[in-house]
Amino acid sequence: MLSTLTRRAEAAARRVVELAPMPQPPLRPTRYPVVLLHGFGALANLMQGGVLHAEAMHLRGRGVWAYAPHVNPYDTVAVRAAAWAERLDRVLEETGAERLNLIGFSTGGLDARWLARDPAWAGRIASLVTVSTPHRGSELATFVLGRPERLRAWALGLMEFVGRAAYEAAPPHAETALAELVPEAVAAAFPTDETVPGAWCASYAARAGKGTDAPMYPPLVVPNRILHRLAGVNDGIVPTASGWWAERLGVLDADHARQIGLSWTASAAFDSCAFFEGHAEALRARGL
Repeated sequence: MLSTLTRRAEAAARRVVELAPMPQPPLRPTRYPVVLLHGFGALANLMQGGVLHAEAMHLRGRGVWAYAPHVNPYDTVAVRAAAWAERLDRVLEETGAERLNLIGFSTGGLDARWLARDPAWAGRIASLVTVSTPHRGSELATFVLGRPERLRAWALGLMEFVGRAAYEAAPPHAETALAELVPEAVAAAFPTDETVPGAWCASYAARAGKGTDAPMYPPLVVPNRILHRLAGVNDGIVPTASGWWAERLGVLDADHARQIGLSWTASAAFDSCAFFEGHAEALRARGL
């Protein structure tokens, strides 16, 4: 009896050992680490585990050394750029890399452009690719700042509250930061022909909601319609035409929330992890 049980156990063990392994994603490392830089405002505070964290972990699962650090989403470009510099220094130290691939989402792209002006950083950026970055500003900022005093104070107060709750390390400066995003201010601070010497510079624009076939994240429906009236097709936060800078890589049919994995339903057509994985593949193909 014992012998029979032993033989059965041995046969079962052999079957387990002989089973084909579970399918694993191919490892597709890039030459340089990839750092995802988030943008301005509430969307940067809504993601469980941190905005762009899931996308960075997805890339790591494919062999890409990826990071998604955080800075205060309600501060000025200069302050955020200085904070990013500290975090990027840590990435370089941890990885031993000489250069980094930066992907700037929304105002994260402006932060990276500001940082790249520092001679100490320009040579350490292998690529800077932006995703729905307001390179020409957003009329939505103009709209908010132009509201009657009571409404404007309420909106800015909400931003300050969310900023303090989400990031205790530094006080938010919502009004000053928002004023930097009006088209006239961005045009003065960021010439559209300015790129990063020696780095691959490119951009993705985006569109959704009114004037398109792409669905809109419900909380962004009103901003989308306001912005459509002021500047045409947009993704709920940034006009599509404002997203272009340097080499144009394509238009994403996704609103500002879906671009970072925040969607109303699980069946959303745009897959943020797949998008960032595709971009990592483009970096690898370029030897970056």
